[in-house]
Amino acid sequence: MVLALWLAAALAGTVNEPVANMYSRPTVDADVVSQSIYGSQVLYLEKQAGWIKVETFDKYTGWIEVSRLKDAGKPYATTGKTASVASLFAHLYREPSVTKHQPVITVPFESKLEIVAEPESNGKRWLQVRLVDDRSAWVQRGDLSFAVDKLNVDQVIELSKRFIGLPYTWGGTSSFGYDCSGFTQMLCRRQGVMLPRDAGPQAEWDGVKPVERDTLQPGDLLYFGSNLKKITHTGFYIGGGQFIHAAVSGRPAVQISRLDDPPWTKLFVAARRPK
Repeated sequence: MVLALWLAAALAGTVNEPVANMYSRPTVDADVVSQSIYGSQVLYLEKQAGWIKVETFDKYTGWIEVSRLKDAGKPYATTGKTASVASLFAHLYREPSVTKHQPVITVPFESKLEIVAEPESNGKRWLQVRLVDDRSAWVQRGDLSFAVDKLNVDQVIELSKRFIGLPYTWGGTSSFGYDCSGFTQMLCRRQGVMLPRDAGPQAEWDGVKPVERDTLQPGDLLYFGSNLKKITHTGFYIGGGQFIHAAVSGRPAVQISRLDDPPWTKLFVAARRPK
């Protein structure tokens, strides 16, 4: 209902690429500020030649190339039978077979899909979907979830470890590559907590409360930087003095680190707990 009202407020579009970069300015030479994944709805704020400034559901703004979007006459995957990708990635094929042709498209974790048919053949292994561009494709049921339930902290920690080794990507918000705040935002979203996009605003958000280092609990959010006004990194505390995060230290990837180890122990400036 909230999404429908949001979409009704302005001209909207749907992301028609596995992952669409959002830039600070309408040029690919600008820095990437965030991303929006396949099937996501965005609001149009401003247009320039070949570019649209958009707002995502978490109120983040940036410029996306027009070619990455499809105007939403009818919002995609918001009514009828829908599912979201539960695997790290899902291949979609032109027919219900993994051997005949290469995938039509590969979409990341959490991508929304419209289901149009559930044939009895193959033990209902395959589902037919309508793509954002109105093409038909087939996806394996095992890649999808029909009910995205809120997870408890233990379940979120278990989920987080599935992403270990995935590459760090500046501005990343998908399983193709997360940045630090994109990763913690996703983990909190799975708990039903709509955390702001960037690390600094997350630490200042009124939906979290301060936590002392000696009272940390699994599920707390950790923030790092030179001081509270210059937060540059965040992670998700998993207990036992460890936290999971998307980082560029060592091997740039989602990884588990110890809070007492350098450089983290000296850079630690704050902890927050969702209210």
